[in-house]
Amino acid sequence: IITNAHVVSGGEKFEVVLQNGDSYDATVIGADNQSDLALLKMQNPPEGLVAATFGNSDELEVGEMVVAIGNPGGLALASTQTVGYISAVQRTITTELGYTMVCIQADAAINPGNSGGALVNLAGELVGINTAIYSNTGSYSGYSFAIPTSIVKKVVSDIRQYGAVQRAVLGITISELNSKIAKEKGITAVNEGAVIEEVSDL
Repeated sequence: IITNAHVVSGGEKFEVVLQNGDSYDATVIGADNQSDLALLKMQNPPEGLVAATFGNSDELEVGEMVVAIGNPGGLALASTQTVGYISAVQRTITTELGYTMVCIQADAAINPGNSGGALVNLAGELVGINTAIYSNTGSYSGYSFAIPTSIVKKVVSDIRQYGAVQRAVLGITISELNSKIAKEKGITAVNEGAVIEEVSDL
């Protein structure tokens, strides 16, 4: 089960509740705050449970209609669907933890309880995981943001295989080259640019 990292943050016991009301214990396989994604595993899931079909978020276009599905306000409103249009496919936002994320922005109304819910296209394919809202009051309605499935697939695959997201590290420390540093280091060809100060032993 894919959800948001902030949904499981600080939790000790987790349950997955299906549309028919049946609930199942779940454990967190891994969570990644930078992408705000988490992966849970249901304990003894029922037979015949069908996974959502992934769509290609890279093919989304501005103006395309999408449907947000979730539980605004809790389980009392489970599986609420709101319809909206995509405003942007690569909108950059900054999370409360200070991470920068590239999201799908839509005007489908979502509320705090929608976190971790599905954003689907009109073919019923999953194209994003609802993660954040923006409104004047800080909650309810406003603009909605979802993590594209192109990112979700990579993050979930890494969590399943490694238990954490694998990210590349350049492994060098760079400073700006100015005339003072150029003189100190005996650089005469140029007096501006970048200097590699240190190479990390990764």
